[in-house]
Amino acid sequence: MNKLIILLFLLSIHFGFGQSTTETLSISDAAISLTKDNVVYDPSYFSIDYPNGDVPSNKGVCTDVIIRTYRKLGVDLQKEVHEDMKSNFHKYPKIWGLKTTDKNIDHRRVPNLMTYFKRKNADKPITNNPEDYKPGDIVSWSLGGGTTHIGIVIDKKSNDGKRNLIVHNIGAGQVLEDCLFDYKIIGHYRYRK
Repeated sequence: MNKLIILLFLLSIHFGFGQSTTETLSISDAAISLTKDNVVYDPSYFSIDYPNGDVPSNKGVCTDVIIRTYRKLGVDLQKEVHEDMKSNFHKYPKIWGLKTTDKNIDHRRVPNLMTYFKRKNADKPITNNPEDYKPGDIVSWSLGGGTTHIGIVIDKKSNDGKRNLIVHNIGAGQVLEDCLFDYKIIGHYRYRK
């Protein structure tokens, strides 16, 4: 019996039982895998299932990169954001004039994701130092005129070796680019569920 307990303990350490999914799997790898999918940028409103709903797999926007990455790791941001917004609606932006939550779109809006990550104490300092942006971090930007954007830092480097690359969708599908400092950074997060 003691040998069985010791064996189970050793297996749990080796395979990471008891750790959250986002600790045992790579957020960076999950994000990179999205770049293999042919996705057209499409900001249309879709009625989707709940929980674990997604827009058609060949369509998406920047927030869908975040949602799909975490979904590959077993985290449903649609459900997480919806539940938090339902309980704390007054703490979320009122940009869209809604009076209540909408499980089809709330998690697909950058300001809502930023609010959710901040409420979960996932925010990190915004700096001009590329070394502060680690693989698995989430970065949001202002593109000007009230337009926001979001992407995931991955473990591949720019050609000059100075910056980690970003997986995002700014119009050309789910792509990998050297764009960390191309826009004004307005959010930096490290979210683990």
